[in-house]
Amino acid sequence: MDNRGEIREFLASRRARITPQQAGLPQFGGTRRVPGLRRAEVALLAGVSPDYYTRLERGNLTGVSDGVLEAIARALQLDEAERSHLFDLARAANTAPSRTRRRTSGQQVRPSVQSLLDSMTDAPAFVRNGRLDILAANRLARALYAPVFDTPARPVNLARFCFLDPRATEFYPDWNDAANTTVALLRTEAGRDPYDRALTDLVGELATRSDDFRTRWAAHDVRLHHTGVKQFRHPVVGELTLGFEAMPLPADHGLTMTAYSAEPGTPAQDALRLLASWAATVEPTGSAATADRT
Repeated sequence: MDNRGEIREFLASRRARITPQQAGLPQFGGTRRVPGLRRAEVALLAGVSPDYYTRLERGNLTGVSDGVLEAIARALQLDEAERSHLFDLARAANTAPSRTRRRTSGQQVRPSVQSLLDSMTDAPAFVRNGRLDILAANRLARALYAPVFDTPARPVNLARFCFLDPRATEFYPDWNDAANTTVALLRTEAGRDPYDRALTDLVGELATRSDDFRTRWAAHDVRLHHTGVKQFRHPVVGELTLGFEAMPLPADHGLTMTAYSAEPGTPAQDALRLLASWAATVEPTGSAATADRT
């Protein structure tokens, strides 16, 4: 990833979406030549000189203080995810590229984590990395994501499925939301780890093969994905609306465990029970992910 380019396009895109009215600035006559705020207006709101802010938006965050970053975040009305992304971009700008350009080694899920997954018999649960590779899953998660796992590639990747598999538009009833979330999560990860070659390769592949991905990637949207509701249209049990919790694993840097649940007494709970019964007929006994950990 080009860190300077990422900084430049992220700041410019956030500036373009804010009107002077939204920023509380006085209105003057005449035609504005830029959408949203001018650079000088962001500088005024942040309490820095126009020349200094111009330097930042041209992609140079080297040596910028946390206080200035906070001021820029306030001026651009960044949400929590966008603020974190700005700080990630600054952190990468202040790290020597020669020390960070690398190919990540294969991430492993510890046996104790797999045992925890397998003990969750009533909740689909899986572990993923920042590139959205599913590295481990319990039986119910493999059943829920059966179309995703129905491919010889390992580890399976949620982003490839979303944009390159025609079954995705059926599996996700609100495919647009799923696609936006997928790209926002990858963009967030790119800010955290811009020199991960596997991530760069994945983004390049998706941008080359999918117009839908390329358009969304250019928007520079980011998102934190800790809790919420997700909809599925499963080929066996039909539609499910499930709540989820996504929990980073503190002892396993970069890995996140996601678990789903259904509201008691809802059709989704009945569907999960049916899904568990179906999974027992198609899954061998033992760890649900053993065959994939190669």
